[in-house]
Amino acid sequence: MSFAETGPQVAPAAPTDADPGPMRVIRHFTPNWFTVTMGTGALALVLNHFAQAIPGIAGVAVVLWAINIGLFAAFALLYLARWVIFPAEAARIFRHPVMSMFLGAVPMGLATIVNGFLAFGIPRLGPIAADIATVLWWVDAAMSLLCGLVIPYFMFTRQDHSFERMTAVWLLPIVAAEVTAASGALLVPHLGAGQAYAVLLLSYALWAYSVPLAMSVLALLFLRLALHQLPEAEMGVSGWLALGPIGTGALGLVLLGQQAPQVFAAQGLAAVGPAAQGLGILGGIVLWGYGIWWLALAVTKTMRYLTGGGLPFNLGWWGFTFPLAVYTLATQALAEVTHFALFSVSGGLLAACLALFWMIVAARTLRGALRGTLFHAPCLVPAPAWPQEAEARTA
Repeated sequence: MSFAETGPQVAPAAPTDADPGPMRVIRHFTPNWFTVTMGTGALALVLNHFAQAIPGIAGVAVVLWAINIGLFAAFALLYLARWVIFPAEAARIFRHPVMSMFLGAVPMGLATIVNGFLAFGIPRLGPIAADIATVLWWVDAAMSLLCGLVIPYFMFTRQDHSFERMTAVWLLPIVAAEVTAASGALLVPHLGAGQAYAVLLLSYALWAYSVPLAMSVLALLFLRLALHQLPEAEMGVSGWLALGPIGTGALGLVLLGQQAPQVFAAQGLAAVGPAAQGLGILGGIVLWGYGIWWLALAVTKTMRYLTGGGLPFNLGWWGFTFPLAVYTLATQALAEVTHFALFSVSGGLLAACLALFWMIVAARTLRGALRGTLFHAPCLVPAPAWPQEAEARTA
């Protein structure tokens, strides 16, 4: 694509697509890079579960969390630079039917950092880590609320969508709120009684803001697959995204239920806490069972793609990591509260698969980033080509 094709929104001195320099990276930097932080941060949290059982694994988890902070900061600076230097081009994302969905990856990536401050920061930095996590959580909650409403609104008013082109990518802006809800449950024990009560109630509201709508999208996705079969191979990994709202929904219910008895009792609502705790366990098990079907479907779909021509690599491959990671975290949480061996064994197997997927995807991402092949902004393609070309080139 030549510079002239992008229209008059760019200054004459703007780099062309052939320019390998940093300005081209900024111009083509898109929010789907934040899926790297989602997968990396979530893996760190999964590995932390085995810190006492496997020597050295705690150190690996901390390193991953530190790397994740660096990646998130770098990505945030690059994306901010794009808005400052190429504002008109950056604004095109709101009309793009696929890339706009990845704005939801920003708060979800931030949530993994919040959780990391609680899991890794407090033992090393002290109470200030909890203070940092609290501030970041409120920022994350605001971003999640905006993504969950604004992006669907743009879908309804500005973007070109059709049922046969629907994929699980639609879930990304919606799921952000329930990720924040699960993060809020982890934050509650580190807050005073009044603030803990507020965060707990808001986390339940964030869960409801996201999960029912996400389940509706999954029902539509089932119908779309039945009527129009599998999407093209470039979007094949998107099928794993269905595990995201299911795993995070289950995780959120379990974690919120664990905090509910103490927090509600402190507010004179002692009878509510045990009910919320029981709902968390039963709801988590029900959602976990629902996730088994989507996990099995994702595996069989992936095998179909691999035996039918392969899956071309793109940033969408990070869909192998975060959805599986939150489902693994939900499995681990259920193992802790139920002491059921199936959850313990399943959690270990899923964690091993997640680590393998992360290593493969991270290595290929690093190679693609160094070569510059992964820096491509589909929203710079002329609008009429978006439904065909853009969806095929990014995920």
